[in-house]
Amino acid sequence: MKNLFKTKLFYEQTNSRIKLLPLFVFVFINALGFAQDQDQEKEQDSTKIETLDEVLVKAVRVDAKSPITHSNVTKAEIKKRNLGQDIPILLNFLPSVVTTSDAGAGIGYTGIRVRGVSAQSTNITINGIPYNDAESLGTFWVNLGDFASSVESLQLQRGVGTSTNGSGAFGASVNVLTDAVSNKANGEISNSLGSFNTRKHTVKFSTGLLNDHFEIAGRLSNISSDGYIDRASTDLKSYFLQGSYINGNTLIKAITFGGQELTYQSWFGIDEETLKNDRTFNPAGQYTDDDGNTQFYDREVDDYKQDHYQLHWNQHFNNQWSMNLGLNYTHGRGFFEQFREDDDFETYGFEPITVNGQPQTTTDLIRRRWLDNDFYVINASINYKNNNLDMIFGTSFSHYDGDHFGEVIWAEFASQSDIRDRYYEGNGKKNDVSVFSKANYRLNEKIKLYGDLQIRNVNYETSGINSNLTEFRVDKNYTFFNPKAGVTFEVNDKNDLYFSYARANREPSRDDFENNPDIEPEQLNDFELGWRHRKNNFSFNANAYFMLYNEQLVLTGDIDGVGNPIRTNSGESYRLGLELEAVIPVSPKLTLQPNATISSNKNKETIISFDGNLVNLGKTDIAFSPEFIAANAIVYQPIENLQMSLLSKFVGEQFMSNTEAELSKLDSFFVNDFNISYTIKPKSIFKEITLTGLVNNLFNETYVSNGYYYTFDDDYSNPGTISTIEGVGFYPQATTNFLLGATLKF
Repeated sequence: MKNLFKTKLFYEQTNSRIKLLPLFVFVFINALGFAQDQDQEKEQDSTKIETLDEVLVKAVRVDAKSPITHSNVTKAEIKKRNLGQDIPILLNFLPSVVTTSDAGAGIGYTGIRVRGVSAQSTNITINGIPYNDAESLGTFWVNLGDFASSVESLQLQRGVGTSTNGSGAFGASVNVLTDAVSNKANGEISNSLGSFNTRKHTVKFSTGLLNDHFEIAGRLSNISSDGYIDRASTDLKSYFLQGSYINGNTLIKAITFGGQELTYQSWFGIDEETLKNDRTFNPAGQYTDDDGNTQFYDREVDDYKQDHYQLHWNQHFNNQWSMNLGLNYTHGRGFFEQFREDDDFETYGFEPITVNGQPQTTTDLIRRRWLDNDFYVINASINYKNNNLDMIFGTSFSHYDGDHFGEVIWAEFASQSDIRDRYYEGNGKKNDVSVFSKANYRLNEKIKLYGDLQIRNVNYETSGINSNLTEFRVDKNYTFFNPKAGVTFEVNDKNDLYFSYARANREPSRDDFENNPDIEPEQLNDFELGWRHRKNNFSFNANAYFMLYNEQLVLTGDIDGVGNPIRTNSGESYRLGLELEAVIPVSPKLTLQPNATISSNKNKETIISFDGNLVNLGKTDIAFSPEFIAANAIVYQPIENLQMSLLSKFVGEQFMSNTEAELSKLDSFFVNDFNISYTIKPKSIFKEITLTGLVNNLFNETYVSNGYYYTFDDDYSNPGTISTIEGVGFYPQATTNFLLGATLKF
């Protein structure tokens, strides 16, 4: 929740949820009634259940033969490293991926960039429901602690990908499918601990299918960590609960999940000198007391809650026709709290006062900046399929209503103010509607065609005062047409060639408008050419991409007052790259899984103001876009129940600015993790006991994976002249650290 936060009055929060309950109950009961009217009683097996579950994400996923570049991650793969770190960190070893962690150890605020594109331009869906914050367009996994424990599978599509729900994908999309229905009753207790006082406690259960039709399953989790960075503590509480009904070709799921995070702020970074001498230093909360001593405020925290309610109804009418309906309500509310020294009365609307005969116009105070929002989604799709044609028609509508306000909860000199007076207050509303049609058509035994058309309309309006205490009014309406097409040529049963073209358009975020009222939407034309080879257990994929942008919203390198990256339009730019990945079985017990990305990422022309003059730098590297990224997993399985993996990641040097400023360069780094998993199958009490160990940064690399770069004009040092001052901030990542876990299944 690094952008500003979400509020309505408490009674409005309560009423809105109460009003929604009858709607969900009504739809759920009617859906059950419809399902019970279907006399398609068939014996359910695990394959059938899994197929029904997968339909929940069929509209936003692609299959293995699709001309869309993608990677699939299964529950079993996630399980091996799921010891409390966030989902972006668990995806770290996929092609073209770079991840980072504010607290340094992968718990708390984490980020992911794919092909150099920021998380703000990565579309995230959960069971087909948009998860990106509607205003900031960002994704905050910290609000869903331990969500990996409730993931059945996920698919990462690189590039534009297929049409999806919610904000457009400009570098990647990640669609998540939550836990599938279980046939049999089961339970699971999972605990892990590790460096920086990290602890994870998870309890899961499933009733299995009751009377062959009903299942209730759930999870409770708590993750806590002190963080690698000083005071960068995290306390994440989360839950997941689903009720499922299956009857023949009908699947109905009612799901609720969410969590509360309490995270000490660590998004300020540190300068170059501090990085050399005290790389874990955290400036957040720092102030000077009345005796001149440096202190740190103990509540410089982010405190946020988020609850999601989903209802999914999937119906197979016959072998050709099926449909899916999804409803969602998300309620988020919370704040970040700050101690402020000597802030001006004027900022908060305080009137000057006299203290001990002296006029007082500044004060120490504690403030909270809130966000309270409601998010509603309706998804619907219908699928027709025969031997040669697989076609989906779909639509999605979402409505977002978010309140932003600030309040002072304590002040040394409060003047005429009352507790929790609001010193700014504003609102943002966003409607997003899209209609799409997708088709896969087998032309003959060798050629498979893919087509995808989407029309998306976005309306965004704001009102009131923003956190900068200026009037903030936006009233924008965008209509985007996003066509996609591709072809797959099956050379033989071992080799496929594919080519695709996709266009995407994407609106600016709230932060973009705050930084530049004239900001423009961005457009991308994405060309992908690939070869897939499979032979027994060996596989090799090669994919070349050319992503041609107009007005790409690139990271400037700078951040705002709450750690959000600042973006700007870059005119014409491009990303040209080659992605390679393979699975190489060296022996029955040893497998190699390498991947690499070589790329060129350029702004065609960069013009900046430097020392008071406009300077044309010509073609420059796009910020945060390394030219070389590589990863490898050496997986050794000496016996059936024991697996050991050496996981390696190399990220080439990159600039934090679009000007190729030497000061903004992040050095390359090479990091290795070691993962071990051993499973015991007792004859009684427990079905399975799994012991897991993970050593991160095995060779103690001191590296930085993220940071920021800023400039400002100084015309005070030398009157009559303007000098551009540069500055940087770095987010150091943890040195060698470990996590150990045990999972008991029964």
